[in-house]
Amino acid sequence: MVAVMGSRVLGLVREMVLNAVFGAGKELDAFYAAFRIPNLLRDLFAEGALSVSFVTTFSKKMQNEGKASAFRLASLVISFLCIVLGAITVFGIFGSEWIVKIIAPGFSSIPGKAELTIQLVRILFPFIFFVSIAAAYMGLLNSLGSFGLPASASTAFNVTSIMTGLALGWLIDPALGPKAIYGFAIGTVLGGIVQLLIQVPRAIQFGFRYKFMLDWKDNGLKQVLILTLPSIIGGAAVQVNVLVNTWFASYLGNGAVTWLNNAFRLMQLPIGMFGVAIASVVLPMVSRAAAQTNMVEFREKISEGIKLALFLTVPAAVGLCILAGPIIALIYQRGAFTGFDTAQTALTLQAYTIGLAGYACIKVLAPSFYAINLPRIPVRISMTGILINIILNYFFIYFFKLGIFGLALSTSLVALINVFQLAFELRARIGAYGQMFEFFKKIILSSSAMGLCVYALKIFLEPHLTLFWGNLFLLLITIVAGVAIFLAAAKILKMKELNMLLHSRAS
Repeated sequence: MVAVMGSRVLGLVREMVLNAVFGAGKELDAFYAAFRIPNLLRDLFAEGALSVSFVTTFSKKMQNEGKASAFRLASLVISFLCIVLGAITVFGIFGSEWIVKIIAPGFSSIPGKAELTIQLVRILFPFIFFVSIAAAYMGLLNSLGSFGLPASASTAFNVTSIMTGLALGWLIDPALGPKAIYGFAIGTVLGGIVQLLIQVPRAIQFGFRYKFMLDWKDNGLKQVLILTLPSIIGGAAVQVNVLVNTWFASYLGNGAVTWLNNAFRLMQLPIGMFGVAIASVVLPMVSRAAAQTNMVEFREKISEGIKLALFLTVPAAVGLCILAGPIIALIYQRGAFTGFDTAQTALTLQAYTIGLAGYACIKVLAPSFYAINLPRIPVRISMTGILINIILNYFFIYFFKLGIFGLALSTSLVALINVFQLAFELRARIGAYGQMFEFFKKIILSSSAMGLCVYALKIFLEPHLTLFWGNLFLLLITIVAGVAIFLAAAKILKMKELNMLLHSRAS
């Protein structure tokens, strides 16, 4: 979690730089829209399909056949990815105009915006090739018990993309004007390359040396491929819903895509720090338990993962919702990013926080179905969620006139619907998770106590504080007080999740 937190914070710094330089306007809208497809594929491969199918199969092969057989599978999977992703990258570059017409049709009504987006798509698409190979190395290292370095690889990506983006942007446009956006696009691709290269030496230390090979008859490769397609669909709901939101937001004028992206970035901080980190540790464990047909341990690890995710994300959601305005102002409101942009982004963030805990639990629950060979269930739930999101978006935008708030709200509602469906379906197959009702009571009480404290402090302090330093002081006081209240309440209520975190060890 610490490693992922560093990556997410630096990712936020990257967004701060972009917003300060370009503001919520045409250039940044175009950049985020152009990055949407490769970023969506990154999420599906790095934190979804590839992670689930490869880690599940690799872990079982390690358990049953040994390290040499598992390493051979890794080489087969990476070789297959090189071929498939190379083809996808070429298609993305040459089909950029078609892609922009699909994901952001509203851009064509603003002079030059669609053309800029097409050019950026051509630059950014190779990112998916390098970062997906990096995801394969991440899955391999996680399965071997190494979590810190793979999680830190994203930090290398952010540092590289920030530094090279600024340098190349300055070289292209010394005033860091509109043309500098091309420098940031190139820097993003270079960051993906570094994210891959930083993991290779660690894999070599474990004895893995990649060799290009293809064996279509290999049972392990077949299993990965069989799981990958349903895994992509099963884990795609959130990412596809964000893509759908971009489609609707493209019709809402300059700034809408940027507001949505900024809010989603902040919402991803706790998801990345907690949901993804917990899921990365839980998946190899439940895969091994499934391989040993040990359903008692399987239930125990799933239960621990869900409880830890909720223990960390429910209070985070409450805090983000209450402090959305000061947080957005402190992080983004400078340079070309205005007070109006802050208000719109804060409103969007508040809508996203409604589904934050749901997002995190999906990261834990969805992969578990693949470990017990039930991929159709998350696929069905995911597809249903995408349809519900499209319907809700249409009504929220065109009937209720909720604007970008409606787009974020529909995504959050779909996440909650999906996680309840996943939990119900898994419970029906493995039995009760254990003492969940008692846990829910405690997390609601402790988070409510924290929320009341934070809200009271905000109401008292906000009228007396302004600008950057005022917001910084307000956030420091309220966050420290909120965390203290939550931890004290958790201790009083004897929540064992607190002790699990305090006494855990990093691998």
